[in-house]
Amino acid sequence: MKRKNVKSILKYILSLALAGVLLYFSFKGVDWTEFVGVLKNCDWVLLLLSMVAGVLAFWFRGLRWRDLLQPLDPSITRLTAFNAVNIGYLANFALPRIGEFVRCGVITRNSRKSGNDAASYEKVLGTVVLERVWDLFTMLLLIIALLIFTWKKFGDFFRQEILYKMNVSIWWILLLLLLAAAVGIYAVWRWRNVNGFFGKVWKILSGLFQGFGTCLKMQGKWRFFFHTVLIWAMYWVMAASIMWSVPDLKGFGLADALFLSLVGGLGWIVPVPGGFGAFHYIVSLALYMVYGIPMEVGVVFATLSHESQAITMALFGGISYFVEALKKRR
Repeated sequence: MKRKNVKSILKYILSLALAGVLLYFSFKGVDWTEFVGVLKNCDWVLLLLSMVAGVLAFWFRGLRWRDLLQPLDPSITRLTAFNAVNIGYLANFALPRIGEFVRCGVITRNSRKSGNDAASYEKVLGTVVLERVWDLFTMLLLIIALLIFTWKKFGDFFRQEILYKMNVSIWWILLLLLLAAAVGIYAVWRWRNVNGFFGKVWKILSGLFQGFGTCLKMQGKWRFFFHTVLIWAMYWVMAASIMWSVPDLKGFGLADALFLSLVGGLGWIVPVPGGFGAFHYIVSLALYMVYGIPMEVGVVFATLSHESQAITMALFGGISYFVEALKKRR
């Protein structure tokens, strides 16, 4: 077996193990009788509303991404961008973060079919990086706004669970990582013409920078920001719908839904297949630490949130894969 395949298998096993450990701690000590009781009393209409909001979030993400892709290849349709996003989400269930690369492949393949070679894989990947960086920036802005306007409620959680743990050693580690990245980039640039590996890395980096440049060439930049607002609004609706579907959380407000949406977003970032375990653990912990909500209720909310979104991703990812497969045969 090739060394590369062995590494991929080991990474997958480790990510599965991490998901399993986090799932164990999420459900550890849960009273299953109470868990089932809470689950039976949930409002399933609101649950379906959350899934509809999830599909709309996928659609708006596809529209926003298409704005970035237009300078590379104007022939990329809204449906193709939407399908690529869905297939990427589906791929993440197999291997964490691989979906970002898979959806770039979908776009590149469609672009080549139209006879346009401008949308190379590296350039398309650059637009994905730009999109993700903007999402991170948006998340940070929302967290700051939430802390400013609701500090009395959420301040203790962030101070004790996040800020307290970000001590000086963490900042030193970040500084060293930035220094290592700078040295690495310089080395790649310096020996890009004399070393095959460095040459390939430089090609990827160049494509990424060109992808960033496409943002400056976008027609109607306002659409990018408008779609970003719609994406996060749908995330907010998803969290609020699930929250109000659980009897014990019906009294919570929109600020609470935004908080849970942001916390849930952190759960999807953890490198485990489909966010399993990480999402459940982080969200149920937040409900317990901030609101004193029993773990049984917190795990019900986390389970409904994650599984409803996972089902939506799997369903529409499968449909999009089928549609793109039919296009490939033509």
